[in-house]
Amino acid sequence: MKTQTGTFGKLLTYSLLCSLFLGVVNSVMAQTVKADGPTKATRGPSDTFTGTVWVTSLVANDSTYTTVAGSVVFEPGARSYWHSHPAGQLLLVTDGVGYHQLKGGPKQVIRKGDVVKCPPNVTHWHGASPGSSMTHLYILPNTEKGIVNWLQAVTDEEYKATR
Repeated sequence: MKTQTGTFGKLLTYSLLCSLFLGVVNSVMAQTVKADGPTKATRGPSDTFTGTVWVTSLVANDSTYTTVAGSVVFEPGARSYWHSHPAGQLLLVTDGVGYHQLKGGPKQVIRKGDVVKCPPNVTHWHGASPGSSMTHLYILPNTEKGIVNWLQAVTDEEYKATR
């Protein structure tokens, strides 16, 4: 996992957000916007998240762009289950303080402005710290390879561990 902070990380974050924005603009111009308006946040299911999590889909999967993107808000202490992505995942932290951990590696603190690269087929989890909510955008490329493989819950001991 690589976490980048500072000017380069912020420029990368803004570049990716601009790319997403341009994709939405192109969709509007091509008349492919859903008639029912923006997707509402839905509560993350208890079989893939611990605690209160809100998920908003921003870019739905299709055969042209083969990319999924959205926003996830983790309330303090909330977290994903262990999981992996066949083509990897990018996380752009937009608010708060949280954690990210690759299986077998140290738990890392992530903050607003950080960009996290989750490698393909590497088991990991992410979520909010106990004292702060955390929001991130997620980008899943090459969805023709698959989207996510959910595994077991992150235990309280794993969540609280310093490693």
